[in-house]
Amino acid sequence: MNTSASAAQPAAGPPAREITAPLLLALALLSAVAPFAIDLYLPAFPEMTTELDTSATAVQLTLTAFLLGVMLGQLVFGPLSDRFGRVPPLLAGAVLCVGAGAVAVFAPNITILVAARFAQGLGGAAGMVIGRAIIADLASGKGAARAFSLMMIVGGIAPVIAPTVGGFLVDPLGWRGLLAVVLAISVLMLITVIGVIRETHPPEARGARVGRPQSDSVWRTLGNVTFLGYSGTFGFAFATMMAYIAASPFVYQDMIGLSSSGYGLAFGANALALTAVSALAARLVSSHAVEHLVGIGLGIVGTATAAFAVLVFVAAPAWTLALPLLVVLGGLGLIFGNATALAMSAVDAHAGGASALLGALQFGLAALVSPLVSINGEDTAGPLAAVMLSTMAIAAGAFALARRSDLRPGGGSAREIAVPLPD
Repeated sequence: MNTSASAAQPAAGPPAREITAPLLLALALLSAVAPFAIDLYLPAFPEMTTELDTSATAVQLTLTAFLLGVMLGQLVFGPLSDRFGRVPPLLAGAVLCVGAGAVAVFAPNITILVAARFAQGLGGAAGMVIGRAIIADLASGKGAARAFSLMMIVGGIAPVIAPTVGGFLVDPLGWRGLLAVVLAISVLMLITVIGVIRETHPPEARGARVGRPQSDSVWRTLGNVTFLGYSGTFGFAFATMMAYIAASPFVYQDMIGLSSSGYGLAFGANALALTAVSALAARLVSSHAVEHLVGIGLGIVGTATAAFAVLVFVAAPAWTLALPLLVVLGGLGLIFGNATALAMSAVDAHAGGASALLGALQFGLAALVSPLVSINGEDTAGPLAAVMLSTMAIAAGAFALARRSDLRPGGGSAREIAVPLPD
C-alpha cells in the first residue's frame, strides 16, 4: 500500500480515504503537543517563582490555566469540526497555540503568563480533539483500535516522559527556554496541519447540522450510553496514570530513596512498558476482539493496583512498590487506544463532539485526581493507592455498562475492520 501519496497532498484536495503512516504520525504529534506543554516546564517552577517575583501558588496557576484551556478548547473545537470540517478549526487552533506560545515565552509578569497559557491550552486542544475525530472519520472497530494504539505510542507517553526531559533541560535552558521548546513543537504542529492533514469530513456529512447550535453534536452524544461507558473506561484509566505521575517523585525519591537520575530511569522504564504494550495492542487487534483486549487490560491493571494497595497497607519495603507500578503502566497500554476506539466507534456523524467529550473528561479527571495523591503528605503512598483503586473500579464499572449497552439489540458494535492500516 502506498503510505505517502494521499497524506502528502494539500489540505484543499479531495477527502482522505485511508489512514496512512505519515497521517498517523502527524496525528500523534498533534495529540502530544498539549501533554508536552503541560509537563515539560514543571521542573522550572522554583526558578519561575524567583524570576517573576511571585508565589508558588501563582506559578501553579499557569498549569491550572493551561489545563482549563485544554478542557474548554476540546468542547469548542470538537463541535466546530463537526459543523465546518476538520481542517479549518484545526488550523485556527494551531495558529492560536503558536501565538499564545510566543507570548508565554516573553511574558513580563505572571498575569500575562497565566493568560497566555490559557490561550495556549485552548489552541493546543484542537490537535487532540480533531485528531481523534479524523481517525473516527476514516476507521472504526479494529481499524480504529489499531490506529489509536499506534498513535498512543507517541501521544500517550508524552505526559510520562515530558517531566524527565524537562528535568534535563531546565538548567541549560531555563524556564523561558523550556517554553520556547513548547513553542517550537507548536510551530511544528502548524506546519503539519498545513502540509499533511487533509479534510476527512466532507460538506455532505456536515450539511445536516448547518444552522444548528455548535454544541448540537455534544448534546446528541451525551445520550449514547455505549459511548459514555467506553469514554468513562478511558477517562478513569487515564486518571490512574495521572495519579501515578503526580505521586511518582514522592514514591521513588522520598520513599524508595532513588536519586534524581534513578528516578528518571524508573520513570523511563514505566514509559517503555506503556510504549511496548501499546505497540503490542496495535498488533493484537488483528486476531482478538477489541473489547476483550480492554477487559484483559482492566484485569491486569486492577490486579496490579490491588497488589500495590496491599503492599502499602502491610508496610512492605518501599522498593517493592516499583513492580506493581510497572505492571500498571504496561497494562494501561491495552486500554487507552482500544477504549478510545470503542468510544469513537459508537458514534457516527458526531465524531467531533464525541471527541470533545472524551478529551474534556480525560483532562477534567486528570486535574481532579492529581492533587489528591498528596493529601496526607509526602511520606505515604496510601492516598495514591486509594485514588488508583477508586479510578480503576470506576473504569471497570463504566466498561461493564458499555458492554451491556453494546450487546443489546440495536446497540453499537465495534468489531468490524473498516480500513487497512500501515505496518
